[in-house]
Amino acid sequence: MDCPFCNPSEEVLLYENENIRILIDSFPANRGHLLIVPKRHIEDWRKLKEEEKQAIMKGVELAIENLSEALKPDGFNVGINLGEAAGQTVAHIHVHVIPRYKGNTNFPRGGIRKAVLDVEDENLSLKGKWVKNRLTFEEKEILKKLFTHI
Repeated sequence: MDCPFCNPSEEVLLYENENIRILIDSFPANRGHLLIVPKRHIEDWRKLKEEEKQAIMKGVELAIENLSEALKPDGFNVGINLGEAAGQTVAHIHVHVIPRYKGNTNFPRGGIRKAVLDVEDENLSLKGKWVKNRLTFEEKEILKKLFTHI
């Protein structure tokens, strides 16, 4: 099995405990885009254990707290794509935590609901955009320090 969430590189791993990992998204929709994933390889939310679900939600909370301190975003989108029909591209449950900044989009109204408008994700085809959205080395180090003090 070649799952990027089961064996993440040190470069993207910010935090892990017995149930979850918090990773830097390799194709960030925005600066600071993180993923919260269960350590156990599982595709279906309904098959997660209750303690895994709780750990994932605690991970979302930790991500929001640490991103708020490190990057000072103005808001967040939090979402899960459950199944290929919903846009899930990696067959391992993961929750997206995407920091948002005033002016980073022309049409913020609707937030996460815009994902179901049947429009191609231009971020994936525009390498320059997701490369631009990647965290700097310094930002990664700040986040790693914040996550190690938990």
